[in-house]
Amino acid sequence: MKIAILSDTHRKTSLMQEAIDMLKTKGANFLIHAGDLEIKENLDMLQNSNLRYVAVFGNNDYNLIQYQNSYNIFKEPNYFKLVNKKFKLMHMPYYMSNDTDIVIFGHTHYFEVDYKNGTLYINPGEICARNQNLTQCVLLEILEDRYIINRYFKSPTAKIWDCKTISYIIDRD
Repeated sequence: MKIAILSDTHRKTSLMQEAIDMLKTKGANFLIHAGDLEIKENLDMLQNSNLRYVAVFGNNDYNLIQYQNSYNIFKEPNYFKLVNKKFKLMHMPYYMSNDTDIVIFGHTHYFEVDYKNGTLYINPGEICARNQNLTQCVLLEILEDRYIINRYFKSPTAKIWDCKTISYIIDRD
């Protein structure tokens, strides 16, 4: 399974749409957003992506609470299961315990990935290109024996996405 992971869109709807479109061309079949969507148009974009999706509220999403029953967006931490893996999704990196297979978070605006004690931790970085003048996202591929993390990034005005790949062999306990 290939999972598109986004965070920290804020009000940059065009950058979010570019990222979703690109990740779909790379084979994404599920979409995760780790918060700070900020405006309803970004929720609409998730819903209209033709991908199954899940999102959490970020610290700038207080005005989106009213839409909780209309969209697949939850308070953090949100636990769910996908392809026999347990996920924990949050915006703020407060619940970083290794009680699931995969922990996804945002808020810092910086890409981060680590695999320790049997748990994969991913922060996809920022869509909004505020802190680094880069729009960033991740495509996580879950295989039987490994995780493949493709980090995509580009300047907001560039047409071509760069990619760096990191792979971890899944621990078998």
